[in-house]
Amino acid sequence: MDTRQRNDDMQSPRRLAPTGACDSHMHIYDPRFLADGANHTNFPGPASVTDYLDVQRRIGTQRTVVVTPRNYGTDNRVTLDAIEQLGRDRTRGVAVLTPEVTDAQLAALHDGGIRGIRFTLYTSANAAVTFGMVEPLARRIAELGWHIQLHWTAAQIIEHKAMLARLPCAIVVDHLGRLPMPDGAAHPTFGIVRRLAESGQVWVKLSGPYLDSTVGVANDYADTASTARAWIDALPERVVWGSDWPHVTESHKPDDARLFDLLGTWAGDDAIRERILVDNAATLYDFPAQAEPAQTS
Repeated sequence: MDTRQRNDDMQSPRRLAPTGACDSHMHIYDPRFLADGANHTNFPGPASVTDYLDVQRRIGTQRTVVVTPRNYGTDNRVTLDAIEQLGRDRTRGVAVLTPEVTDAQLAALHDGGIRGIRFTLYTSANAAVTFGMVEPLARRIAELGWHIQLHWTAAQIIEHKAMLARLPCAIVVDHLGRLPMPDGAAHPTFGIVRRLAESGQVWVKLSGPYLDSTVGVANDYADTASTARAWIDALPERVVWGSDWPHVTESHKPDDARLFDLLGTWAGDDAIRERILVDNAATLYDFPAQAEPAQTS
């Protein structure tokens, strides 16, 4: 299946992206980096840096956070290569690691633009990591200023809330916390994450609204919109936005400009929207204070 976004005849976003706007969650799928032993099952097809630059130019973001997809296991070359192509001054990465990583390797990853490690455990299928790895790795990356990124179910967050409270580094919760519908922000996980965030420890990604939506793209994922608004109201300085491009979970690919416009609808205020896209992302991902102009070629 070709995962690339079809941009022909598509409209631009209704509102321009502010200077320094960041797409804080996307993936590159480059078959060059599928090493022997990598997870070739359900590899979604190529989604290259060149493909993504078309999307970036269209929605107007200038900064990017590349997240290593599960197909690559703990091989983060695809992410490091994308950071180089997109530019280290405007790109960061989130890697997948196990406790066997050496201090020298961590230092090299930091120099390459990595600022966090991801634990994709919402399903056990083909998982490269375990819950038992979270705390040991969190203690090692804390001194680097990195964060732990969690793609967990809401129930898993409840189950491991005591461990999360012990972690010495920042925590980023993926995809609106994966709060199931119709509960949304009424789900107990919302309160747990909000209480953890009171310590300044937790961030939430406003990404993947389709993952738990029951009304779908035709209705702009209206059921998950209330969850997004609740996170923004509760944690205006602790939320970031991500496209989740190339939307590999979706058979009907969403329009990236339309997804970008949803943030403005959720935020309801230009200043809050800019904070989410620029200031919050710069703080979390250690971007320079002065934004660089977007690439044009």
